[in-house]
Amino acid sequence: MTHSVLLKNVRPMAGPATDVLIVDGKFAAAGQSPVEGIEIIDGENAILIPGLIEAHTHLDKSLLGLPWYRNEVGPLLVDKITNERESKIPLGMDPQVQSERQAIVSMAKGSTHIRSHVDVDTVHGLKGIEGVMATRDKMRGWIDIELVAFPQSGMMTRPGTVELMDEAMKLGCEVVGGLDPCAIDRDPKGHLDTLFSLAERYGKPIDIHLHERGEMGCFSMEMIIERTQALGMQNQVVVSHAFCLGQPDRKYVAQLTEQLAKSGIRIMTTGPAAVTAPAIQELRDAGVVVCSGSDGIRDTWGPFGNACMLDRAMFLAQRNNFRRDDEVEIALDVCTYGGAISMDIDNYGIAPGCDADCVLVDGESLTDMIVSSPARKRVLKAGKTIAENGECLLLAR
Repeated sequence: MTHSVLLKNVRPMAGPATDVLIVDGKFAAAGQSPVEGIEIIDGENAILIPGLIEAHTHLDKSLLGLPWYRNEVGPLLVDKITNERESKIPLGMDPQVQSERQAIVSMAKGSTHIRSHVDVDTVHGLKGIEGVMATRDKMRGWIDIELVAFPQSGMMTRPGTVELMDEAMKLGCEVVGGLDPCAIDRDPKGHLDTLFSLAERYGKPIDIHLHERGEMGCFSMEMIIERTQALGMQNQVVVSHAFCLGQPDRKYVAQLTEQLAKSGIRIMTTGPAAVTAPAIQELRDAGVVVCSGSDGIRDTWGPFGNACMLDRAMFLAQRNNFRRDDEVEIALDVCTYGGAISMDIDNYGIAPGCDADCVLVDGESLTDMIVSSPARKRVLKAGKTIAENGECLLLAR
């Protein structure tokens, strides 16, 4: 039976008010007639945007719904990694429950797709993978969740992790993840050889965390670019964080950026406040696709995060000194179309024929919507309402 929805009085991308028809979960062509029994939703002059894309987070790690965690962890990255690994059991973290809680918040905030890096290590094995997969299956039709098998504690330095990564891919992870080939694994060749070998074996893309800064990070980036080109994996690799692209030697970074564009390597940045960060406009001008995500949401690494990708767009704008409306709109594009391209999401957008994953938000303009960040008026997934007035229609445990 055909299901149709008519969104009345909405403003696509803050343009003129119009009516938008959805038929069987897709945006209908202009002039297509509504069918009998159609569901009518009055948008009340709200802005219509495509579903927000949470292209980088860690669903298995959130402490949402648990007692407040007092963070007194040491300053080094390895301190945070070790503390998190050792704290999961005493904190009572069930990856299925925690991932479901965060996913529901994401839906309420307007996200329709999530890419989640999920820990694989020799202490907890595949518990995180299994838990987030259970959430993915449970919430199918409400939100799309994609899993990255992520060796947070390292691969080469922890024997047995490579085998667990292989098992995670066999279970059905969609992406192969990696982490700081030099700084964490101390073996860039071994780490990247393993990463790209897993990707080739399972025919999956790669998303690698690269926190390494300065020359070390650029060296790792060069090796990632070399393998991407040599193995024909153009448009199948995301480098997350890429702090090294924010280093002062802009001539060297420009050379790297040119190679990133030629390789089709996408860059994920959260717009961090305390470290060097990729320059969004420079990357986009060179033809590099940029996406974004919330990263950790209220976890043992830090107390921040609310899963709101409109807030993330504002952080990106502030970090990149975007002040003009057309500049701030670039940050929104990063959190929508940039994420969709990076995750290879088909039929994304609000054009006729696209999947009707969309958000209605009040605001005079796109920039007003971003900086005001009002409660989402309505969120639809394939034409079905999943959240209304800032509340998800699913309840978390």
